[in-house]
Amino acid sequence: MRKGLSILLLAVVMVISACGSNGNGGNNVNGGNEPAVTNKPTEETSNGVTDAPAEKMYIPLVSKGFQHQFWQAVKSGAEKAAAELNVDITFEGPETESQVDKQLEMLQVALDKKPSAIGFAALDSQASIPLLQKAKDAGIPVIAFDSGVDSDIPTSLVTTDNLAAAGMAADKMSELIGGEGEVAVIVHDQTSRTGIDRRDGFVNRMKEQYPNIKIVDIQYGGGDHLKSTDLAKAMMQAHPNLKGFFGANEGSAIGIINAVTEMKAEGKITVIGYDSGKAQIDAIKSGLMAGAISQNPVGIGYETVKAAVAASKGETVAAKIDSGFVWFDKTNIDSEEVKAVIYE
Repeated sequence: MRKGLSILLLAVVMVISACGSNGNGGNNVNGGNEPAVTNKPTEETSNGVTDAPAEKMYIPLVSKGFQHQFWQAVKSGAEKAAAELNVDITFEGPETESQVDKQLEMLQVALDKKPSAIGFAALDSQASIPLLQKAKDAGIPVIAFDSGVDSDIPTSLVTTDNLAAAGMAADKMSELIGGEGEVAVIVHDQTSRTGIDRRDGFVNRMKEQYPNIKIVDIQYGGGDHLKSTDLAKAMMQAHPNLKGFFGANEGSAIGIINAVTEMKAEGKITVIGYDSGKAQIDAIKSGLMAGAISQNPVGIGYETVKAAVAASKGETVAAKIDSGFVWFDKTNIDSEEVKAVIYE
């Protein structure tokens, strides 16, 4: 009897052990011969119906600043491209165009976010190269816009042909002052490619083609209209026979306009500007400014984002993308060609 009972108890234990042994510590809800499955895709997921959307491409743009309407126009073009291409962008710049260190800090922060690509408008054509090298080493394509750097690191440069544009400003100045006389120049800086090329484009054209026109002074106002106003007034006082002024960006040109007004020299000095903005447009319409060169800022922003997206995908991008420029004055300011590129 005891032997029979022992055999019965042994059989019960064996049955219980068999039921509990499934290779997953008893957690397999699918049976002992099938491994446990977690997050098993449904039919809809397998067919791509409920898959989570891919993360958007992120592209920061670090500009030269925010204080001029030019950069707001560039930003609007970048946002237009971002919406069309379904990518996320940010657009920022230092408070003034003299804050090179601040811009470099912004560039470093942007790189720390490990973006798909980056757009960069250099305030200094050399200072940013070490950071751009970090971007290259990390496989982050760099698209330079408005102003390039002294390096082949950027995949592409989206810009105006500033040498040619400033050369056209010199042609117009000569025409307007009769091919002779004294002129002066105020440039935003002497470190960025735009500052260097606009200065040299104007100066070299004068030297090469208009020997009877003398450039008596070149000053740098940092793109700040208040500083440029003070510089222009001092230059007018130092050169009472001045016949013309060239302002190489929006802030420089506005400063010259203010100085001419404050010194009551309207109609005595021919003023030519660069870029656009409400102050220059109003000055041209009133006759205070003879005319200006306008870039295509919306196009610069748009093409920068477009090139950045292509570069991040490994697609071929042109080394230089010319965004174009136009001369505008009272005679054509209301034309469709000009209205497409100027901004208030």
